[in-house]
Amino acid sequence: MFKLTSLNLNGIRSAASKGVEAWLAKASPDCICVQEVKAQAADVEGRFEQLAGLKGHFHFAEKKGYSGVAVYSKHEPSEVVVGYGSKEFDAEGRYVEVRFDTPRRKFSVISCYFPSGSSGELRQQAKFRFLDEFDPHLVGLKQQRDFVLCGDVNIAHQQQDLKNWRSNQKNSGFLPQERAWMTRLLSDTGLVDVYRRLKPETTEDCYTWWSNRGQAYLNNVGWRLDYHLATPSVASTARSESIYKTEKFSDHAPITVDYELAL
Repeated sequence: MFKLTSLNLNGIRSAASKGVEAWLAKASPDCICVQEVKAQAADVEGRFEQLAGLKGHFHFAEKKGYSGVAVYSKHEPSEVVVGYGSKEFDAEGRYVEVRFDTPRRKFSVISCYFPSGSSGELRQQAKFRFLDEFDPHLVGLKQQRDFVLCGDVNIAHQQQDLKNWRSNQKNSGFLPQERAWMTRLLSDTGLVDVYRRLKPETTEDCYTWWSNRGQAYLNNVGWRLDYHLATPSVASTARSESIYKTEKFSDHAPITVDYELAL
């Protein structure tokens, strides 16, 4: 089995102070994709190059305390790709791809942090620009190799993916344009939402993010924003999933999928 986890840390130093490394040691994934590292290379050096024996590969944002992604892995990659070639968004530290290529197969694990548009119209327009240019990148990549993209996509695709869908239809993360983009990605591009492949009908147990406002976490007023998006041959090997909610390291919960896949 290949055990793959995704978690938006909302700050690696904050998550570490809440016990994420001890949990990782117990959970023992082969890889964990993390988003919102909110640190620079100097902050990581000497402390976070490894977590629970997993070696980290990073894409830092140019802006301090902002964004940033990483893939921590037990396995040594054949190549690490930092950024996806975007003039605008590579500066924000949103994409790192770790390749595990063999003579028989080309396979990547990607950690990606999609922009949020919740802060206002300027960032929502930036989010739309990201979606417009990221789609052809994924189309091209799928033609070259198998992959799993893990990350905070900042989109709840269907009504079953958030608690209060009726009141959120005009809010970022559940806008018709965003949901249509996800539908096209899964239909036209042919990527697979692995969680929904395994749990097509699940509603309230599927949430991975809760607002810090009010009693959202306590009352499970959540959203499913964190995904495993895989090429079909990889998705077909997914055997089980879990969303860990016993401890809270962030405003997101870790989502793990076990794939019957050997590196």
